[in-house]
Amino acid sequence: MPAHHDPFDAGFSGDHDRDYEIRTVLGGAPSGAADVGEVLAAVAHVRDKDHQGWFDAWHDLGDRVARTATDAAAAGHDASAAAAFLRASAYYAVAVDAVAALEDDGLLLPTFRKHRDAWDRWVGTSGLVVERIDVPYEGTTLPGYFFSASDAASTAAIAADPGQVRPRRLLVAVNGSDGSLTSMWTACLAGALRRGYHAFVFDGPGQQSMLFEHQVPFRHDFEAVLTPVLDALVDRHDVDASRIAVYGSSQGGYWVPRALAFEHRPAAAVVDPGVVQVAASWTRTMPKTLLKLLDEGKDHAFDRDMDLGLRLSKATAATWRFRARPYGVEGYAATLREVQKYDLRDVASRITTPLLVTAPEGEQFWPGQSEELVRLAPDVATLVRFTAAEGASLHCQPLARTLTEQRVFDWLDEALAPVLVAADD
Repeated sequence: MPAHHDPFDAGFSGDHDRDYEIRTVLGGAPSGAADVGEVLAAVAHVRDKDHQGWFDAWHDLGDRVARTATDAAAAGHDASAAAAFLRASAYYAVAVDAVAALEDDGLLLPTFRKHRDAWDRWVGTSGLVVERIDVPYEGTTLPGYFFSASDAASTAAIAADPGQVRPRRLLVAVNGSDGSLTSMWTACLAGALRRGYHAFVFDGPGQQSMLFEHQVPFRHDFEAVLTPVLDALVDRHDVDASRIAVYGSSQGGYWVPRALAFEHRPAAAVVDPGVVQVAASWTRTMPKTLLKLLDEGKDHAFDRDMDLGLRLSKATAATWRFRARPYGVEGYAATLREVQKYDLRDVASRITTPLLVTAPEGEQFWPGQSEELVRLAPDVATLVRFTAAEGASLHCQPLARTLTEQRVFDWLDEALAPVLVAADD
């Protein structure tokens, strides 16, 4: 069959990375995390090589929409305030990532704090029942948000009479390498709540506040993270501990299967997409001569040649620093060796949890790895494909989040269906 062409090949920007970022933001529109017109207007005049202009476009849009939210809240228009705070948090999140291409990262922390403030103010005005939970983790805590499927009236009634509680399914959301909490609202939290699930999202090691505020790096053995998260949730009276699902977005497509090789309590899991070797997205564009130095253990020569190459592009050097920072090691070779630890090939066969693996056409970061993960865990893994003809191409199907939600949650609903035990004769 002939390959389908992406109907959006013309793109929203001449820069592939920016085009993808715009698509990802627009994909948040169905869940209220973007307004299409204001997004396209904000970026329409940014030149491809203008890194400061790209940052300014998103930062200024975040400021403008946050002011709208603040004014609406002051006037008592909570619904309007909540809608604007959510969008502002999404736009600031793009500005946080845009700092990566700037020569000075001094704007990173203040921009992140604007993002998180907008997110928190959305939580406070949304009308949703949200509980903040700090998960104990190795001498510190991981900040999390528990979204209840119950409305405020039901929650109040249950508080007055705990006997009324009906334990529900719970979806635990695991973020990617640089995604914001708002991105997880778009990815799975909103869909979970619409279907009567509770949902929990948190910052793990190396993610968002844990990195920017506390300098806690990633770890490859993510079972050391998921296990305490589950420990903090399974004994809640409103959670059905037998029907907990885990959702991994982007690089979460590595972390979730890695954890499930050792942590078997979840009843189902989804990875969007599957990631077997994280390092592949780092090395696929590197010259073979450089990789040969790394393979031969010639780290000094590798670092020297990388340094020379990155001097030719300040923006690329800044992006490397941004991507390397969460791994918590110094040096080019040392960073890549750390990233190479993020590899499922030796542990995927231990997974016993039913696992849905998305596989979008045109996956640009980890092509073919969803299929590889299913081959490594054939007894539990199911592949679901997304195509350009459906408007669902590229990493995490950015312009097809409604379609993704439908397929993912229809599968989860069936995987988490209660087991009916026949009565004895």
